[in-house]
Amino acid sequence: MKAYELLQQIEKMGIEVIAGVPDSTLKQFCDGLQVYEGCFRHYVTANEGAAIGLAVGTYLASGKPACIYMQNSGIGNAVNPIASLANGDVYGIPMLLIVGWRGEPGVKDEPQHVFQGKITCKLFETLEIPYAVVDAGTTKEEMLAVLKEAQKSLGENRQFAMIVKKGTFEADKKFAWENGNGLVREQVLGRLLEMAPADACMVSTTGKISRELYEQSNRLFGSHDSIFMTVGGMGHASMIAFGIAQQKPEKKVICIDGDGAVLMHMGALAFIASHAPENYVHIVLNNQAHESVGAMPTDCGQTNLSELARAAGYAHAERITDEAGLSRIQEGLTQGKGPIFYEIMVSLYSRADLSRPAETAKENRDGFMRNIK
Repeated sequence: MKAYELLQQIEKMGIEVIAGVPDSTLKQFCDGLQVYEGCFRHYVTANEGAAIGLAVGTYLASGKPACIYMQNSGIGNAVNPIASLANGDVYGIPMLLIVGWRGEPGVKDEPQHVFQGKITCKLFETLEIPYAVVDAGTTKEEMLAVLKEAQKSLGENRQFAMIVKKGTFEADKKFAWENGNGLVREQVLGRLLEMAPADACMVSTTGKISRELYEQSNRLFGSHDSIFMTVGGMGHASMIAFGIAQQKPEKKVICIDGDGAVLMHMGALAFIASHAPENYVHIVLNNQAHESVGAMPTDCGQTNLSELARAAGYAHAERITDEAGLSRIQEGLTQGKGPIFYEIMVSLYSRADLSRPAETAKENRDGFMRNIK
């Protein structure tokens, strides 16, 4: 099915608001949503729980359900507002959930998706949310039957989930967007590795940032043992780095973060600043998009993250937009008193042949722990 066909049917259900967090499994759906010529108001929220909250507010004000999309890893962020607000034992808020199924049992995927994929259907059963699984073999008639079942649940003030397997949607109109930034992320990461103290340790966020840092560290040093790659748990790299910084005050700890990840759990900025770890450097590579899952804009492109960090209480916060600014970072990495925050504005470019770690997650964990000793 083409994305616009599903969107047309969702529109016929009376849904006017669609919100969520992009997912690679749903890339064709997300692309189609960006170019769809219909009545939808579309919002890319900071996290999946926020999208559920938006759906609650939409229904309270209009009496109409919203459609929420997410990767199955985002169910964790959504469980609290679903269980404590939307559930029928509380307020009974109807909404249609479209969930990309990463880590589907029997399908090879990255390690961070395996367990989440195994329990995806069980989670909806536990939440007492009826669901249907759709894939590339689902016919239009079958999809219409699923949506009819969904409409029935919405009419009963319940939620309904459509669990989407990889390859369900055909490519339609590709959504293309550029942010206008000149610095290339992979090159910036190479520079940061060269500027960092030899005994520093790094924590990198989920997505292509960790993959690029892995390649650049292997190229420069023949090893990546100084890097903990947060391959899952989007938005938690900064607090992992904080935990390390507290245990190893004699080491410089550098968190390499992404803008989407920072937005997802922004409260960490205030927490880190309030504890003022002097050995902590927080670097955010901001391309104003969820680039690893299709480059959909974050919907927060005007937000200056360095100003937010400064307001939160970081000892120093600065936005970097060019090569001249990049050269100023070395002093902060080596001698600066933290917590220090650098927001580096980068382009959306990434190599098509970018590799993934050859080692298992546990092997990388063990290498990092040996190195940090």
